[in-house]
Amino acid sequence: MPDGGDAFAARVMSAREAQSTIDAQYYIWHSDRTGRFLAYELLAAADRGVHVRLLLDDMDARSRTALVTTLNRHPRFEIRMFNPFPVRSSVLRTLVDVVTRASRLNHRMHNKSWIVDGRVAMLGGRNVGDEYFAASAEVNFIDLDVMLTGAAVAQAATVFERYWNSACSIRVEKLRRPLKGRRNLERLRNELRIDAGITEKSEYAERLREVPNLESLLQRDCALAWTDKVQVVADDPRKAEDTHVPLDPGVLDSMIEAIGATRQEILLSSPYFVPGATATAALCDLAQRATVAVLTNSLAATDVAAVHSGYSRYRTTLLRGGVKLSELKPTALPEEGRHKRMHLGSSRASLHTKSAVVDGHRVFVGSFNLDPRSARLNCEMGAWIDNEALAAQMRAMFAEATSPQRSFVVTLDGSGRPQWTETVAGATLRYREDPHASWVRRAVTWLLQFLPIESQL
Repeated sequence: MPDGGDAFAARVMSAREAQSTIDAQYYIWHSDRTGRFLAYELLAAADRGVHVRLLLDDMDARSRTALVTTLNRHPRFEIRMFNPFPVRSSVLRTLVDVVTRASRLNHRMHNKSWIVDGRVAMLGGRNVGDEYFAASAEVNFIDLDVMLTGAAVAQAATVFERYWNSACSIRVEKLRRPLKGRRNLERLRNELRIDAGITEKSEYAERLREVPNLESLLQRDCALAWTDKVQVVADDPRKAEDTHVPLDPGVLDSMIEAIGATRQEILLSSPYFVPGATATAALCDLAQRATVAVLTNSLAATDVAAVHSGYSRYRTTLLRGGVKLSELKPTALPEEGRHKRMHLGSSRASLHTKSAVVDGHRVFVGSFNLDPRSARLNCEMGAWIDNEALAAQMRAMFAEATSPQRSFVVTLDGSGRPQWTETVAGATLRYREDPHASWVRRAVTWLLQFLPIESQL
């Protein structure tokens, strides 16, 4: 599901059709239009008798303790926080907590999954918020989900259960001062109903009228690819405990295995791409016998300039080693198709897709970035799927995203230095430094290369 409108509609429709359970875990759940809309749908499902469990990483959810505490008061709505901060409010006490527990608090749950009735699971790179569903007026993420059904859903459910029952997952009512500023549940229900924009003029209501149920969405806008070769992979939740106990194999292990098994071609999309010396050497070695292409954000498109400083340190080495690099432009998302019908879109776009296509038949969709934070600090998950039709769709998406119209193609000039090429109105333009980025952003990124922060990127 590459389309933000489809991804949003699929979650709403599945929540409305849920009969028994909804289990969801997210790194970020914004309290904006789409976030509150989906919160209302979960509350409405709980009102119908559906058992809702929501697991949120506390890095983002900490600022919404009152909101989640109120939802948690519903008898069929349970919320837990992953690796929570002991201090919920005081800035001074929070700083003390960060200093004393910095190593533990640096490990976050980056997983994203949405599971309904044990029959449908959605996972991938999307958090919950306007920019993840093509609904932001400022910046929208180009992102990707996969919808699973059949036996693969049980794999995703097993991952959720393991995280839900992890020692790092704490019930909201056990948090320090959890009831401060709590609201009346009925008042919150009315607020969410209004804020969700359930009106005749709402673009979300218009979109949902177009696809009245999940079956309609699948028949009209999405295509299921049938295969029994699906493997849901996830990190051991003990990764967040900052201990030295042996961990079960996780997403990094599966990615290393896939890279090592590549015979002809691997296409990698990673918005935050900091390969480090080891992965750089491995990709360059692979490029001697297979096509290795990477899509990441340009400096002008990324929302985390510090990460770009880590990537730029290895850019020349990768190019010399034969790796093909493309950097997404910060240009507007396409106005055609469903985005235009929803009256959505933005003046800027940023890559958020984390995916891989291996040898034209095996694909990965998940939350894992090719950077030290995903590899060593954060908990991640995703799905490996062996299906040629799905791989062909993702190869076509990759080709479009890496075209000179959508991305800067990075190569080496005659002096062995990086140069960027783009196509605008049929004309080919070349740049000697990160294009479309301000001199301040380029200067800051250059300076950050000299700081010992790569392990945190």
